[in-house]
Amino acid sequence: MEETRPVRLAPLDLLGLGLVGLRTRKLRAALSALGISIGIATMIVVTGIPASSQAALSRELSALGADVLQAMPAPDQDPPAQLPEQAVGMVRRIAPVTVASAVANTHTIVRRSDRTDPRDGSGLTVLASGLDLLPAINARVRYGHWLTPVTATFPGVVLGSEAAVRLGFADLPAGAPAPQVMIRDEWFTVVGILAATPLSPDIDRSVLVGWEAARARLGFDGHPTVIYLRVREAQLEAVRAVLPATIHPERPGQVLVTRPSDALAAKRATENTFSSLLLGLAAVALLVGGIGVANTMVISVLERRSEIGLRRALGANRGQIRVQFLTEAVALAALGGIAGTVLGVLATVAYAAYHGWPVVVPTQAVLAGVGGAVVVGVVAGVYPSVRAARLTPTQALASV
Repeated sequence: MEETRPVRLAPLDLLGLGLVGLRTRKLRAALSALGISIGIATMIVVTGIPASSQAALSRELSALGADVLQAMPAPDQDPPAQLPEQAVGMVRRIAPVTVASAVANTHTIVRRSDRTDPRDGSGLTVLASGLDLLPAINARVRYGHWLTPVTATFPGVVLGSEAAVRLGFADLPAGAPAPQVMIRDEWFTVVGILAATPLSPDIDRSVLVGWEAARARLGFDGHPTVIYLRVREAQLEAVRAVLPATIHPERPGQVLVTRPSDALAAKRATENTFSSLLLGLAAVALLVGGIGVANTMVISVLERRSEIGLRRALGANRGQIRVQFLTEAVALAALGGIAGTVLGVLATVAYAAYHGWPVVVPTQAVLAGVGGAVVVGVVAGVYPSVRAARLTPTQALASV
């Protein structure tokens, strides 16, 4: 007599069988899927909204100079310390440095006209400036234009915002003759006025002259006074450590480098705080969803004893019963996970757009929305599926 082998179900047949309970009890399945979808949506929202807020905060902190360093001669040196003329070029060779520029004090006085006191400079500083200063200090021109390779060699100046006010220039009217200021008994044409630069308030009180024009007309010796550089944030401390020896290999002790901006410390602190918060909230959301699925499947087993008994009496073995209910739990959790992921992403996009934040939905959160739901479905369906498989045909049919 040939041994009867249990029938093996194809994956599609197994999926269809697992979905029988969902199709026959649509309202309960919908409510159960809603429960886990709310949990997954919560996970997406509590991940996406803080991530978007963090991105907005990081952008604001970056604008405050989280990646900016300044290098200058150490004070109180005898003789006074000087940075080498080639210092800026040497700084640019450091790989993590994205931009570097410099200014230098020309020790001259600027006047509104030749009729004012030659000793009254209105508390302003005349600085020789590199052409790439603006991106280095995150500054912008409010009126007129910045120095160009042409104007940097001629007697042209750009005024800081406070310097423009003190010299009596509120703006540069279009079509009107360009105003002039006097520096060291020579007239210089005002070609631009900067907006306020919170990162570098000294620039606001300065009159900026092209590097070569300062050499040719103001007796400038070419030694920079302050070097501004922007660095990749991850390498900021490392760059700061090598700056003195890079700028002045012979006398690194004569180079003073500012410490990393407090904005960088604040930025990193918020990243750590948000990470801890998100992990806790995501774990709670998944736990709540898993409990909902487990509860639904336990009740489903109790209500469907007659179905289990009938299938066992018709030849279904325990493994098939176990896989059927496990498939149903996974399908229920996956549907809730997909719906919750979509709902969470839409809610995050809407909230971030309303507040004007950059929309950030972490990829790992989206993957966890569906994948985590499936894992939760497997875990939550193990006990109900094992319990259903343990029912004998007589026990199941006797409960009808």
